[in-house]
Amino acid sequence: MEKLHIGIDLGGTKIEAVVLDSNLNTLFRHRILTESQKGSEHVLCQIENIYLQAKNSIKDKKHTLGVGTPGSLSKSTGLLRNSTISCQNGLPIDSLIEKKLDHSLAIENDANCFALAESHMGAGKNYDLVFGIIMGTGCGGGFIHNGKLRTGPQRLTGEWGHSVINPNGPKCFCGKKGCVSTYISGTGLEMMINENLKINTSAEKFLNQTSYSQKEEDILNRFYEYFGLSLANIINTIDPDIVILGGGLSNHQHLYTKGLQMVYKNIFCEDPNTPILKNILGDSAGVIGAAIIGKKEFMKNG
Repeated sequence: MEKLHIGIDLGGTKIEAVVLDSNLNTLFRHRILTESQKGSEHVLCQIENIYLQAKNSIKDKKHTLGVGTPGSLSKSTGLLRNSTISCQNGLPIDSLIEKKLDHSLAIENDANCFALAESHMGAGKNYDLVFGIIMGTGCGGGFIHNGKLRTGPQRLTGEWGHSVINPNGPKCFCGKKGCVSTYISGTGLEMMINENLKINTSAEKFLNQTSYSQKEEDILNRFYEYFGLSLANIINTIDPDIVILGGGLSNHQHLYTKGLQMVYKNIFCEDPNTPILKNILGDSAGVIGAAIIGKKEFMKNG
């Protein structure tokens, strides 16, 4: 009997479900609103709602289940931490979802899901060592080796967004100062714009401008500078075969020209050639990766 795989991607504004067949072809895909302002129990009901839709689409056939979520489960407490769906922080979210859906599941950070999907079906296909990064509200990442997700004994692999690149920099929500996320995430860039220009605008809108004042150009150059430093640190450490960018800011085309130059400038190598590419799967990557993590052979927790 063919194995089927359901994935659910939890987001701050939407919850998405997908069903993949054994060849990772999409059989079903649908989205509904998260409505997290209504509380954690309501979010659980929304998860149940979309899960039942996915299950009904395959007429209750046997399947694996994977869930991608912002944040991660604490190794010591088993509770969700650092999720942008704040009403779920501090909860044993995996067991709550299992109980609600009456089905066992695998759960992973959404950036890990993104990296896994891109390594199997996207820009990282045919590469052995893939580092996939999210540049959205925050900065996250996932590390894939020979097609398998590496999470590490402390479940910290890929958390490049909380590497400190300026100890005297702005305070991060994690409690440290000058984390990567405070400079090159959407939130970090918007804070820089607000502090220096006294205006409120989205990071994506700023990056998509066709012209810049001198002050705006200074902020943009600082953004590229920290992008170069932070990614070069990753490349100098693990030397991946490819780096794949995801999240809203990954649509900024100059990341792949000027941003790439700034990365190469800081790599400890005479002739750096690490490909830094835009994702192929777009915002489908998270939910596809969630379905894939239900297949245990793709996991490596060591």
